[in-house]
Amino acid sequence: MKVEIITTGTELLLGEIINTNFTYLAQELNRRGFDVLYQTTVGDNPERMEAVLALAASRADVVITSGGLGPTRGDITKELVAKFCGTDLYMNLEVWNHIHTLLSKRNICIAANNDKQALVPSGAVVLHNETGTAPGLVLEHGKTLFVMLPGPPFELKYVCQHELFPYLEKKFPELGIIKSRTLKLKGIGESNAAEMLDDLVTHQTNPTIALYARNGSILVRLTAKAASTEEADAMLDAMQEKAEAVIGSYVFGYDGETLPEVLGRELLARNRTIAFAESCTGGLASSLMTDVPGSSEYVKGSVVSYTNEVKNLVIHVSKTTLDRKGAVSEEAALEMARGVREVIGSDMAVSITGLAGPGGGTRKKPVGLVYIAVNDEQGEACRKFNFSGTRTQIKNRAAMAALGFALDRLKEHTVQKISEETINHHGADR
Repeated sequence: MKVEIITTGTELLLGEIINTNFTYLAQELNRRGFDVLYQTTVGDNPERMEAVLALAASRADVVITSGGLGPTRGDITKELVAKFCGTDLYMNLEVWNHIHTLLSKRNICIAANNDKQALVPSGAVVLHNETGTAPGLVLEHGKTLFVMLPGPPFELKYVCQHELFPYLEKKFPELGIIKSRTLKLKGIGESNAAEMLDDLVTHQTNPTIALYARNGSILVRLTAKAASTEEADAMLDAMQEKAEAVIGSYVFGYDGETLPEVLGRELLARNRTIAFAESCTGGLASSLMTDVPGSSEYVKGSVVSYTNEVKNLVIHVSKTTLDRKGAVSEEAALEMARGVREVIGSDMAVSITGLAGPGGGTRKKPVGLVYIAVNDEQGEACRKFNFSGTRTQIKNRAAMAALGFALDRLKEHTVQKISEETINHHGADR
């Protein structure tokens, strides 16, 4: 069932508001088995809107509009859909009573143009809107189903959840569902992940596999279309097993999980605390960690050691290291992690030092060079990175890499501990 979503309003084209309605509708409709294939945004212009409606009707089974159902002269969606379908508008007394009752309860003076919102195309199904004055509408014309939804996101979601989705599920019971699962990767680039998964991607049918980058992580989205949730889950389980056989070592979480959440959960499970010493990231890694509710249980503190003076006086990076090796060096990163752990008294410490740019780079130390070090009860380690992108992108990638390094370190020690306990246990048996 092919769907086109038309969002209306000149304010969208001017960039004055973000088009969240499309995102919501696309996600919810795809989940219910509809194929959202087209999306159009058009201003409040009759000629252009008529052309958009005609094009949508020629290529989609369901055409959904949002916006343009208000009381002003610029709200023309309903009138133009009715015109396209060759039907008249009539005053729907149930809708009229709802409008007057709602406005009276809100102590809003009822204007003459509010009656415009009670006009309904003949033959249309009214989708009741208890949160606003504009009802949603469904109108069939030939092989096309037109759905008109109010523009305010809160109202649109209410009408969808309480009226539209139940209507569509009853009208199209054979569509089944589309369900997705996302594997989140760290420590690997998009091109390398794509190369490793190439055989699965090449031979994909159902479920499908898609890769994309977002917020410093690589996401692998698995999507299954099935008759039931149980069948879709089984298909996704099988595909996830195949994917993780190839990239499992890079997977840190699933679906809505974030790297700061996963790291925090691992710290909490091990009863460990963490501290940060940040230079080029300016406190971003600490901020990402403390965005998670309850993070005070494991984030003990942070030092934004942006200058050499702070590196030396606060977290005790030696002047000799700073003078001979420079602030952007493995030696400085190791001393930063060592120093901040000692000063704050955490179980683990992570340091980040580098060149975020756009200036300041040299041939030996180019923009994007970042050293990240971890210090804990097992010792210390440092990793060198060469990131590309804008200043903001480099800072974000460095912060995410630091959290990923900390997570790797925690899991590495867990594996070692289990191995040691196994060896000791077997030794005792002998």
